[in-house]
Amino acid sequence: MTSDSSPAKPLSPTLGPLAGLKVLELGQLIAGPFAAKTLADFGADVIKIEPPESGDPLRRWRLLKDGTSVWWQVQSRNKRSLALDLKQPEAQDIVRKLACESDVLIENFRPGAMEGWGLGPDVLQALNPRLIMLRISGYGQTGPYRDRPGFGVVAEAMGGLRHLTAEPGQVPVRVGVSIGDTLASLHGVIGILMALHHRHTAGTGQVIDVALYEAVFNCMESLLPEHSAFGAVRGPGGSALPGIAPSNAYLCSDGGYALIAGNGDSIYKRLMKTIDRQDLGTDPALKDNAGRVVRVAEIDHAIGQWTAQRSVTDVLRALDEASVPAGRIYTIADIAADPHYAARGMLQHITLADGSGLTVPGIVPKLSNTPGGQHRNAPALGQDTDEVLRGIGLTQAQIQALKDKGIVQGQAT
Repeated sequence: MTSDSSPAKPLSPTLGPLAGLKVLELGQLIAGPFAAKTLADFGADVIKIEPPESGDPLRRWRLLKDGTSVWWQVQSRNKRSLALDLKQPEAQDIVRKLACESDVLIENFRPGAMEGWGLGPDVLQALNPRLIMLRISGYGQTGPYRDRPGFGVVAEAMGGLRHLTAEPGQVPVRVGVSIGDTLASLHGVIGILMALHHRHTAGTGQVIDVALYEAVFNCMESLLPEHSAFGAVRGPGGSALPGIAPSNAYLCSDGGYALIAGNGDSIYKRLMKTIDRQDLGTDPALKDNAGRVVRVAEIDHAIGQWTAQRSVTDVLRALDEASVPAGRIYTIADIAADPHYAARGMLQHITLADGSGLTVPGIVPKLSNTPGGQHRNAPALGQDTDEVLRGIGLTQAQIQALKDKGIVQGQAT
């Protein structure tokens, strides 16, 4: 725990910009739940459906505190947990009742699973024409690959990202987080907000079909048009950005690296002046990016010679004074100790049920009038089962009968 953590600011669920929005979250792990988490951070009432006994597998991923993943405290904050066995007809009927009262349903099962349970769009939107359904899958709901199992790591490769993340001639490496899932989630949130706007005028919901690989591919910038126009296949560039110069990681005297982005024309001139290479800064052939790309090895060598004689701190201080974009490579320890993170509310302290503390990421984006926040910690499995089921008209006796059959599960006592 760091001393510069700020307490999580309580958010009344009636004050957020999405207050009153009812979201039903099905699915598990990352893509669907991250989208629902984003909505919950801004006031949406998210009911998360999990299988009894086991719950969402994310509860047990990576490092655990008292048997529960600390990741869970981020991914499921502001949600309510309903433990429900979707394979049982009585549970499917409960989902249909909840869908009738929901604005948005989010699922990330393999295509066809929802239809197999009688929970496809044809059924749910017939019951609630205003329902918006976000469906996230590896390859989308249509096409020849739709039935293949798809995880983010595969989507990152198919979307074109993995080929670029390597040093030239080396084995491509993955980004160290589940970036494919997260990109798909954010595309899904954008789709939900657009569908809500459309529903405001048209009165009806719709289905949002997000494929993991397409979300990655949508961020691949100029790869396809360059291939179309020139037959170019961009290869991995290591720490550089091919076709943009200079932009690279440069070794410093203390063994650290400084990331320097001097690719703007005026920025490049200031950078060359700072490293005492006005000859390169005033060379007419290097006045724009096209000319610099041709001689990028020469430019990188000059910058590298300068950084090799200075520590990362000294390099960054000099470049900051010259208004040249530059930065160090942060570890999570650097992030946790950084005053800018703290000042922006990105290091928030929460108190867990056992009274211990935990620092979690703050909430983005930052809205001036209706900011997001955290009004409840991530739920225990089935913590809200009784409350949710009473909300759709079930009596306590009916709820108990479902518990006895193992169809639903309440919070363990």
